[in-house]
Amino acid sequence: MAGVIVGIGAYGQRYRHHPFTRFIFLGATTLFLPVISSLVSLSAGENTFTDLNTAASWFATCTPEWHSFLVIIWAFLVHIVMINTSIVVSVDDREGRNVGPPLQLIAQGVWILYLGIIYLVNNAGRQAELISLEVIPFVLISAKILFKYYAFEKARKSFALGKNPRLIFRYMQQLSHNKQSQHHSEEPTVSEDAHAPPPLLVMGEEKRRMDKHPHGYMFKNPVLQQSIGLVTIDRVWQSDGKLLVPIPQRLKDLCLSFALFKLLRCRFARYEHHNIGSGDTIDFFWSFLLKDGEFDSDSVFRVLADELSFVHDYYYSSLPISYSSYWLPIVGIFISFLSIGYCILLAVWIQSNNLLQNIPQFVCSIRCVNNLYHGYGDSYWYGNLYYDLVPMLLIIVVVVTAEARDLLSYACSNWTKVVLVCRLLNSASLQRSLCMQQWFARLFRCRCNLMKHWSGKMGQCSLLVLSPRTTVLVRLRRLLHLPDQKTKIKVPSAVKASIVDALRRSRNGQLSNGKVSLRRWSEVGETFLWACNSNSASNVILTWHIATSILEVRNPCKHDQQQSSPISDHKIAATHISRYCTYLVTWCPELLPDDVAWSKSMYEAIKKDAEHALTKHSATGSSVSEYEYHQLVELLSSNSNHEVVKNGVKLAQQVVEAIDDEQTAWELLAGFWSEMILYVAPSDNLKGHSEAIARGGELITLLWALLNHARIVSRPTDAASAGTDDDLPSDGTSSPPAATY
Repeated sequence: MAGVIVGIGAYGQRYRHHPFTRFIFLGATTLFLPVISSLVSLSAGENTFTDLNTAASWFATCTPEWHSFLVIIWAFLVHIVMINTSIVVSVDDREGRNVGPPLQLIAQGVWILYLGIIYLVNNAGRQAELISLEVIPFVLISAKILFKYYAFEKARKSFALGKNPRLIFRYMQQLSHNKQSQHHSEEPTVSEDAHAPPPLLVMGEEKRRMDKHPHGYMFKNPVLQQSIGLVTIDRVWQSDGKLLVPIPQRLKDLCLSFALFKLLRCRFARYEHHNIGSGDTIDFFWSFLLKDGEFDSDSVFRVLADELSFVHDYYYSSLPISYSSYWLPIVGIFISFLSIGYCILLAVWIQSNNLLQNIPQFVCSIRCVNNLYHGYGDSYWYGNLYYDLVPMLLIIVVVVTAEARDLLSYACSNWTKVVLVCRLLNSASLQRSLCMQQWFARLFRCRCNLMKHWSGKMGQCSLLVLSPRTTVLVRLRRLLHLPDQKTKIKVPSAVKASIVDALRRSRNGQLSNGKVSLRRWSEVGETFLWACNSNSASNVILTWHIATSILEVRNPCKHDQQQSSPISDHKIAATHISRYCTYLVTWCPELLPDDVAWSKSMYEAIKKDAEHALTKHSATGSSVSEYEYHQLVELLSSNSNHEVVKNGVKLAQQVVEAIDDEQTAWELLAGFWSEMILYVAPSDNLKGHSEAIARGGELITLLWALLNHARIVSRPTDAASAGTDDDLPSDGTSSPPAATY
């Protein structure tokens, strides 16, 4: 049970939201204390057993050596781990339910302390030696829970944390109103940089006075940009001339991610999207974040990944509430050091008392008594203390690891870095201190992979498995009707660049399910528009995925294309996005626009049809790509019955016949897939994206946040994007649908 509690709590947090995992975790935490109570109560003192079935009476008196004490200390340490891994969340009422600190753990700690007192009463000779080892962990448990409770209440009332969405919502409206007033003013204004960042809030809300508003809170000072103590993105960008050690661009981007995180919280609070961002915010996003040469695609995705890491920390960890007051992180660090010190003290005590020797868990004295004779019994040893010491040492290591992780989270987390940047900009004394700025610069360079929530990977699945494996695991997955096996790979730079380029082209409202990208190729692209005429995004995805997979067989990767080249970049983008979209249909259909149940049933039907059509492929396969291509087309054309499979084969044949140049074919497919994944990214399924963030993040969730900041929050209507409800060819004369802004 302790292993379940520690394993899921400390190292399986992204899985603790699954119903089965949550059930196991709840059962272990519920039964843990009763089992510990039974163990300690049965061995708290001397136990006498009498056998009256014979003429003589047999008495057995068993006394635990160190067993009960070690079980009590062990239970205390498990509770410390439970507190460290407990999640305390303070959110706005519109975002969901607040999660308070686990106050029940104090009651459980009191009960464990009571069990320890019983043990000490029955072992009076050891009270002075052991009482401190039992009281200290109880004090640590109480201090940790009270610390979290105070931080939770402070954060719940804070305008920077709990009440922040209501403030940001009104702030952005007020910012837009002030900008409109400047435009209508008759007085001439000084020209500003067209690409200057808007005054998006980073930190400092707690130092401003607020007015209540029917829809939130407002700053009393109308000149928001000049508010003392209020750190905004434009102040961060213009800080180079004010500091002795300039802030690195990576840190400025991190502050931008934090400001965007606050805007994204407004979306999770279900505020109207057209009121969340101002015109300056949208112009800045398009002109700077997505401008050629200013910000490469890797930087765009890094900003988005950092933004979602802030979202993950806020909704699924207890770290953010510690920043409700500037001195709370110091208290948290102090308590963590005390916990580590206690673990070291406990390990030293075990060594100094020679408990690592061959010591029994129980010593029993057995004797025979009758009317004539009172026998003197013999002593017997039962068990070995190693059975108690091994779990004890393991839990000590876990506690030290958990506390060290908390210390690293304070020292190396992005939250700490943003807080230090804001304090540096608000403190005149720090701005004049070269030593402090150099120390801050060293801390800014500190990075910890444990703080990363999105690994930068994308899932990959394929319908056409030409060499299927027949392992036991694969057969078991088919028997249980589980989704296809997935693989995770690093998102290639070619994929990022292709998606960002597609978004740049979509600024004029041409977000579509691939039609706009195909029309860029004039008559060649027009011939493929029929494959986009479906009212189902999953249908279009699987049709083009089958075609892309067939073309990949016809044009395998050559040795001279391993290095970066136009052909390899376009091919990497097309094939990887194709397999990722198929992965979404298989594993995350809730993040796509179609009905979840319908998508799953359609995918299963298409998968079965493709597997049936390819049953003879493994027996007659060839290493020649052209022969392999013709054989694959022949098998799928003659043996498949599903319309999507037939359409995919037909589309692949059309691409081969219409485009002779391999580079042109892959460039067309890369453009289609980049536009398609942007088309399916907008969603109102906030719960689905929130759960994806809890699991570690998905590429489509990053794109969802990207489109949110670009003010693209919905896709065109089915009638505008599909054209028809069936999959018949279209003449391609309809105008391109416009994205909803």
